[in-house]
Amino acid sequence: MIESLQRAARRLLVGGLGLAVVAMLIIWSWPGAGTVFEIALFTGTGVGLPGAAGIFLPVGDSTASVRDVHPPVAGRWLALNSPASRVPSHGTRSYGQAYAIDLIHDPLPGAPSTRPVPGEGPGMRPASDYPGFGQPVLAMVTGTVVRVTDGARDHRSRTRVWSLLYLYVEGALRDIAGTRQVLGNHIVVDAGDGCFALVAHLARGSALVRVGDRVEAGQPVGRCGNSGNSSEPHVHAQLMDRAEATSARGLPLRFTGIRIDDAPPADGLPATGQHLTTS
Repeated sequence: MIESLQRAARRLLVGGLGLAVVAMLIIWSWPGAGTVFEIALFTGTGVGLPGAAGIFLPVGDSTASVRDVHPPVAGRWLALNSPASRVPSHGTRSYGQAYAIDLIHDPLPGAPSTRPVPGEGPGMRPASDYPGFGQPVLAMVTGTVVRVTDGARDHRSRTRVWSLLYLYVEGALRDIAGTRQVLGNHIVVDAGDGCFALVAHLARGSALVRVGDRVEAGQPVGRCGNSGNSSEPHVHAQLMDRAEATSARGLPLRFTGIRIDDAPPADGLPATGQHLTTS
C-alpha cells in the first residue's frame, strides 16, 4: 500500500512541478497571459509539494529469509546497485527493487570485446557497442512464466554527464508512464511459493519463453539489452512477493556457485564494484 502511495506521490511531484514550470515560463515571457496561467502555477505547485512529501513515507523491508537462486548470467559481470552494499539497493523500494541488483558484462582486458570506459567517448553509444548486449539471460528459479514484455526498443547508452542528466529527466517521465517504461523488456517467473523472479532491460524481441511456459533454473529466457530506464546494456535481477512489480515488495536473494572477484566458488552476492564470475 505504501509503495503504491510513493509511486503516486512521484507522479504528483513530476506532473505538478512540470505544470508549474510551464505556467511560470509563459507568465514570464507573456506578461498579459492572464490569470489562468497564474492559477496553473499555484495549482501545479500545490500538487507537486505534497507529492514531494509523499515520496518519503516510511516503509519496511521484507522479513523473508535470503533465497538462493541461480545467477541470471554466465561469465564475468560487474555488480552495481547491489543489496550487499545497501538496502534499498537502487535508492527506492518501488517496483519491488529493495534487493535488486544490476549486472554489467565486463570481460577481462584483452578479450575480443571489452566494455567502453564510462565517461569516455560518445555520450550515447549504440547498445551493440557493449559486450553485454545480446548475452544470454537465465532463469533464476524453476517455475512458470507469468509475464513477458518484449517490444520495447533498445536505446543508446547514457554514459557522459550530460547524457546522464538526460537519463534522470527521462527516468522521471518513464516513472509516470509505468512499469513497462521503467523495466523495459522483462520476464517474471513464478516459483510457486510466493516468490517471483524478475529479469529486466532485455533486448527487444529476445524473449525465448511465453506466459505459461515451464522453465528450469539456469535455462536461457532472453538476452541482455538496453530497454527501459537503463544507462547501458545490463541485466537487472530481483525477487518479489507478487507478479506485478508495481505493487510488489522485494525479497532478498543470493546467487549459487559464483566466484566473487578472486574468491573460490561459493553462494553469495557481490557488493557494488565487485565482479562475479560463473561458468
